[in-house]
Parts: sequence; structure tokens; C-alpha cells
Amino acid sequence: MYDELYEQSGSDLIRQLGKRYSDYRKRMGYTQKEVSEKSGLSVFTISSFENGSSTGLTIASLIRLLRAIECLEEIEKLLPELPESPRALFMKQQKKK
Repeated sequence: MYDELYEQSGSDLIRQLGKRYSDYRKRMGYTQKEVSEKSGLSVFTISSFENGSSTGLTIASLIRLLRAIECLEEIEKLLPELPESPRALFMKQQKKK
């Protein structure tokens, strides 16, 4: 599964993300116009992102789009917080002794 991701271009991944965003938006019951009003982005920008014709969406714009459909928590899945390393845990335990 991960190998397939690495074989895809950045543009391909962004196109897939746009399609997935469209699915989320529709499932949440929002129109592109409503998202436009809530996010401050144009309907053209939203439509271009969703249909894959524009692959230059900024991270700031993606955050605005997720916030507009009340799915901002999904951003955590992009880069989840790392757990503390075993070495750091070991060092903490050593300091307690």
C-alpha cells in the first residue's frame, strides 16, 4: 500500500485528496457555495481542487476548507504527533533514580 503512494506524483496525490475532500463535503451536507462562504475561498478554487484540475492548493487553504466542513480534526492524520522515543523514556527513568 505504501509503495503505491510513493510511486504516485505529488499532483496525483493532490487530485486524490481533492476527490476525497469532495466526498467529505457532500457527506457533511455542504455545497461548494456554502464552503466558499465559510472558507473565504472562491467556488472556482474549491471546484478546481475537487475535480483535480488544480493541484496548487496551499496548506493554509486546505485548513480553511477542512474548517468550513467541520472536519479540521482530520488534519491530525497528516502528521500525527510522535510518541516519546524509547531513548527519551529511558533517560527519564534514569533521572528518577
